Amino acid sequence: MRTPDADPGIGFNTLAIHAGQEPDPLTGAVVVPIYQTSTYKQDGVGGLRNGYEYSRSGNPTRTALEECLAALEGGARGLAFASGLAAEDTVLRTLCQPGDHVLVPDDAYGGTFRLIARVLTRWGIEYTPVAMHDTAAVAAAIQPNTAIVWVETPTNPLLNIADIAAIAEVTHAGPAKLVVDNTFASPYLQQPLRLGADVVIHSMTKYLGGHSDVIGGAAIAKDAQVGEQLAFHQNSMGAVCGPFDAWLVQRGIKTLGVRMDRHCENAERVVQFLLEHPAVSEVFYPGLPSHPGHQVAARQMSGFGGMISFRLAGGEEAALKFSGLTSVFTLAESLGGVESLVEHPGRMTHASVAGSPLEVPADLVRLSVGIENIEDLLADLAGALA
Repeated sequence: MRTPDADPGIGFNTLAIHAGQEPDPLTGAVVVPIYQTSTYKQDGVGGLRNGYEYSRSGNPTRTALEECLAALEGGARGLAFASGLAAEDTVLRTLCQPGDHVLVPDDAYGGTFRLIARVLTRWGIEYTPVAMHDTAAVAAAIQPNTAIVWVETPTNPLLNIADIAAIAEVTHAGPAKLVVDNTFASPYLQQPLRLGADVVIHSMTKYLGGHSDVIGGAAIAKDAQVGEQLAFHQNSMGAVCGPFDAWLVQRGIKTLGVRMDRHCENAERVVQFLLEHPAVSEVFYPGLPSHPGHQVAARQMSGFGGMISFRLAGGEEAALKFSGLTSVFTLAESLGGVESLVEHPGRMTHASVAGSPLEVPADLVRLSVGIENIEDLLADLAGALA
């Protein structure tokens, strides 16, 4: 299957179903087989059959997924990992060396902050949190030794928006690379490589997989040389996506477009409900015209996503109580599945940033709006807020 660069006329949903997924040449199976094998017979010493020798280095099921990821993001090389953090770690260690500096969002995902602040600093990496929605602040924070500007947009959990094209311009004024975590938007709603990013990161656990049944991560490089460097480190570090996990993610990607349409539609209805409820003091959603990043989001995204955060007038106690009262919204970490989830970031996904500059409000609640019937979702929220 050709990539978008080869034929810009190929639509997203067609790519999601076909890119990297030719029918099996042996049987004609229309679904990529699960190559559940660790090693491969060689045709003589060093005579690899189609380039496969050992499944850490390469596996046909994973290859199919990686080709699909590259096509969806418009990149030169896609790589699949055992988790989103495994992808992040590989990208950071590939593009940085001891003594380098990284700019991180001042409201980054807690796991990203923990990896950089508590693991990679011991390896000699420096970092500075910065408000990525302020491009001037990003430009001012770049140092001579800055190797990576790390962006999330929308951010987790405050849903701030960064202008990818503008940040790419200030990043590329020097030698730094722009890495964008595109997990919240998915490639269906936003394609950072086309806006100037060098590498895109995904937690495939979320919208790409879409069914809360797999852990995985992805890195997609715009440049083939960077892709080769990442592939070398992927093999050397070894945190690869297994064949069954790759198969599950690829199955999820086939319905990504139709799922994201429903996520967005439901989220917009939930946002309107929350705005009108007296127990809610503030709603964070880039689709709101009042959101400070709304115009940028409307320009670089084709939809505003299924993630919503809001604050409760009753403070932390009310947020904790609400989080335990829903029934259709399941109290759980993670996001992006077909089922709706609710969580308290301060005590759950972002507990690792407590006491740091990235600490989130104690009265904040985060919703991952699923694809259930909207009437059931609204009734569940109304009951929990009553």
